[in-house]
Amino acid sequence: MPVEGRRDSRFGQLLRRGFTAPRTAEQLLDSPTLRPVATDGPLLDALGATADPDLALRSLARLVDALPAGERAPLLDTLLAAKPLRDRLLGVLGASEGLGDRLARHPDEWQALVAFETADLHPGTAEFEVALAPATDPDALRVRYYRALLTIAARDITGTTSFAETAAELADLATATLRAALDMARREAPADAAACRLAVIGMGKCGGRELNYVSDVDVIFVAEPTEGVEEGPALQAATRLAARMMRICSDTTAEGTIWPVDANLRPEGRNGPLVRTLESHLAYYRRWAKTWEFQALLKARPIAGDLDLGAEYGAAVAPLVWRAAERENFVPDVQRMRRRVEESIPAAHAERELKLGPGGLRDVEFAVQLLQLVHGRTDPELRHATTLDALAALAAGGYVGRQDAASLDASYRFLRTVEHRLQLHRLRRTHLMPADDVELRRLGRSLGFLGEPVQELTAAWRRHTAAVRRLHEKLFYRPLLDAVARLGGDGQVRLGEAAARERLVALGYADPAAALRHLSALAAGVSRKAAIQRTLLPVLLDRFADSADPDAGLLNFRKVSDELGTSPWYLRLLRDEGAAAENLARVLSAGRFAPDLLLRAPEAVALLGDPAGLRPRERSALIQEALAAVGRAGSPEQAVAVARGIRRRELFRTAAADIIDAFPPEGGQATEDPGAVLDRVGDAVTDINAAAIAAALRAATTATTPDGAEPPTRLAVIAMGRFGGHELAYGSDADVILVHEPREGVDEQEAAKVAFAIANEMIRLLQLPSIDPPLLIDAALRPEGRNGPLVRSLASYAAYYRRWSLVWESQALLRAEPVAGDADLGARFVELVDPLRYPADGLGEEPVREIRRLKARMESERLPRGADPTTHTKLGRGGLSDVEWTVQLLQLRHGAAVPALRTTRTRGALAAARAAGLLSDEEAAVLDEAWVLASRVRNAVLLVRGRPLDSFPSDPRETAAVARYLGYEPGEVGRMLDDYRRTTRRARGVVEQLFYEG
Repeated sequence: MPVEGRRDSRFGQLLRRGFTAPRTAEQLLDSPTLRPVATDGPLLDALGATADPDLALRSLARLVDALPAGERAPLLDTLLAAKPLRDRLLGVLGASEGLGDRLARHPDEWQALVAFETADLHPGTAEFEVALAPATDPDALRVRYYRALLTIAARDITGTTSFAETAAELADLATATLRAALDMARREAPADAAACRLAVIGMGKCGGRELNYVSDVDVIFVAEPTEGVEEGPALQAATRLAARMMRICSDTTAEGTIWPVDANLRPEGRNGPLVRTLESHLAYYRRWAKTWEFQALLKARPIAGDLDLGAEYGAAVAPLVWRAAERENFVPDVQRMRRRVEESIPAAHAERELKLGPGGLRDVEFAVQLLQLVHGRTDPELRHATTLDALAALAAGGYVGRQDAASLDASYRFLRTVEHRLQLHRLRRTHLMPADDVELRRLGRSLGFLGEPVQELTAAWRRHTAAVRRLHEKLFYRPLLDAVARLGGDGQVRLGEAAARERLVALGYADPAAALRHLSALAAGVSRKAAIQRTLLPVLLDRFADSADPDAGLLNFRKVSDELGTSPWYLRLLRDEGAAAENLARVLSAGRFAPDLLLRAPEAVALLGDPAGLRPRERSALIQEALAAVGRAGSPEQAVAVARGIRRRELFRTAAADIIDAFPPEGGQATEDPGAVLDRVGDAVTDINAAAIAAALRAATTATTPDGAEPPTRLAVIAMGRFGGHELAYGSDADVILVHEPREGVDEQEAAKVAFAIANEMIRLLQLPSIDPPLLIDAALRPEGRNGPLVRSLASYAAYYRRWSLVWESQALLRAEPVAGDADLGARFVELVDPLRYPADGLGEEPVREIRRLKARMESERLPRGADPTTHTKLGRGGLSDVEWTVQLLQLRHGAAVPALRTTRTRGALAAARAAGLLSDEEAAVLDEAWVLASRVRNAVLLVRGRPLDSFPSDPRETAAVARYLGYEPGEVGRMLDDYRRTTRRARGVVEQLFYEG
């Protein structure tokens, strides 16, 4: 950095040694305090080798100033003469402003660094207990604690101890501190001490002997009465002792604080009693504990108090821990825990989070602990509380690939060392990488990056987090693939079949034997195809495991691969286009509908590699393609087969885009408004069906009219219901009415006969047996319903509506919109019916009463027997029918006066009614929310089941899949149903007011 001032020789020397403020450094060196050592080359070199030479020099000056005048010379003389002290003291002062502050407060403690005995190089709990023993009160304990912490930091900074040894020493110091604090509490309350046996169980990183410099110390308390004491008084005494011990460590005094003692991992967390008996602990764990609590117990270790009782606790809970993977909710619990970690990070910090960020420490710890829970049931060698020891055991047993384990070990050590240096600087709890270069420079130098500290540190950090993210997927799935690949010669221990099944069950596979068969078929052997599959499958299996039905996802992937495996573009697409593999996994594991469409035409996989390939196509383009196919076909059947193939492809495009939006990439969230997504799906499916009907109409017309002659009548297809409203679900029928008009000079009976033949042929062609999903045409909304003619002339419609029309028909015509056939005829039909659906004077009281009577009768008669009215999406309370009839009544009453109401779309009409003041903003929002939710549930059910259903599925896996589509976490089916009932109940209240009372 540019520095102003005279460039004398010492100034330049300080710059070269890494000082960023050499002028200030010169002033400090010239001060009376440091002048005796100001020109000593080894001392200046040692300062320059620290993480922050400027900080080291400032802190040294403060330390010397804090000493009595007569005690300064021994420190300075020893600094010059003894390199070990020089390196330790200056190393600490350059890395830790917090410990520099402590030394300035207690300057005589520098002598703790003068010499280390052999036993001091790797002290354990016993040595720390001796060091803390003279402390008789909380302040003295703090002084002794920080003196011991100073020696740990000195060994760490100078490289005398590794990260793992440092973390173990910090945990041992915490153990000794808790023991000293508990002894103080006992001395203060001897009666309480005599009344109970109290054991302190270390949890978290303290229990695992891998503690940070600044961290909460997690504990659990277990107590038993001593002989002759009742349980109640004994627990009260133990609670007072435990609470006092926690305060001795946690309180802030004149000497600061040590660290918070956190007992929230106990049964029931902060809502449960602080201390329980052993039997009370066991009763809770057997009946109420969640999977994360057993995961936490992997670290449990008796550390203070009655160690025999602590050992009894450990022996009693261990069998429960190692059976946790057999619990019914283990898989959704694990999925929830993973998502909770991903979603708990503030967006602004995600990229700087060492602990919780992508590729961070929690990824490693979570993966190792999950594998321990899965395989530790049958392999006691895996039962380690320390992360790195457990990782090594997993590798030795073949549960994790050796290279993967070695890479993960290195990344974990690096990230934890970075975390240590961050916390050591100011003795504050933090897991965030610094944002400014000054802090990054200091941190980088503390890790040995002396050339370009900021760039070197950033590159190493990115490299290690990327490695963890990559290995996090491989860690679970690579051993499975190695086990089935049947490749030998590398000397590695491989996962046995029983262990492979254990892992697949834990990852959510209901049929692990079938899953192994699929993996073997995909990945076994030495072919290029198998090698690429082994590269792809970890990502795909991870996505399948995060779905509601992993078995179906894997089976569908095998089927697609069997169809396309020999196509060179298929595996290349999945390998080279990361989004394609990710998108395919989401589509294949989200239900039956989209995979069924894909398996009928696997080449549609190509759509998944390009975001533009998932955008809905315009109706005009679809109709143009379909009509061109009809023109090339040799027969009407061939023509419609091609058109239905186009429809299948476009339905897959739409469903795939819908699923991918609902299931964003790992760590992401769906950002688009659900209502907007629903509108896009409705528009797309409507356009797709309109194109198919246009093609079928053209084919039917050609087949019915010989020799390519012009048909004697014009025909138009009018969409009705949800088809006309652009609100079709994937499995909806197409409600239509058919209108024709004889050409000039053509006999009406002849024209009607031809129109009837064309209409029947169109319907027949669309419903021919086929591998493609059927498009059912429903013309029941025509005049006289199923008893009336299938197709009428425009004049016949005019006569009927003029004389016989009923109010329900006016209501049905609110959705009428031409979709195929003669456009001019369709427009004239709309002109004909507009006065019926938007009556100039609105609706009189009698038509309103009739609509209400029809609605009430429908509610009482049409709801299927046994259906739950609170969850039936169409006819249930606050469902689609309630909202649509309410909106349509407003259209019938006010459409003539409010032009914006003249729309076939429910949401558009609702927004127009709100804008016109016909209902309040809150009422409109409640109705819109309920209608969108019910429509999304119908779509989700169809996507999951492959068949339509107007309620939630009864199969638990299918219901879980619906919940996942709607954005709920694993295991939140109950919450989904509660939310649905609450939303529709509120909507029903608005419907009662607006429809029945308004």
